[in-house]
Amino acid sequence: MTYVTATILQAVASGYRYGFDVIDATGLPGGTVYPALRRLEDAGILSASWEKERVARAEPRPPRRYYELTRAGRVALADAARRYRLAEPAPPARARPRSSRT
Repeated sequence: MTYVTATILQAVASGYRYGFDVIDATGLPGGTVYPALRRLEDAGILSASWEKERVARAEPRPPRRYYELTRAGRVALADAARRYRLAEPAPPARARPRSSRT
């Protein structure tokens, strides 16, 4: 497994479930992400399903294909994390307390 593939798996595991979302999270180009998602699905590392067309129509956009790690995907990600020492996803930033100026 390549570092790029591991990065894509980590993004999916972190909740980035469709192509554009993974692209935004990783900074990788679509020409890298979409073929990798298809290969990972074919290999049984990811499972995928299309969203309901009425949901997409309501937002007007094409339907999204949502990806999830399979059991094999979780194992592959754990192996890749050890191999590449992937960074843990950063926790959401906390709001800074307001300073009182007197």
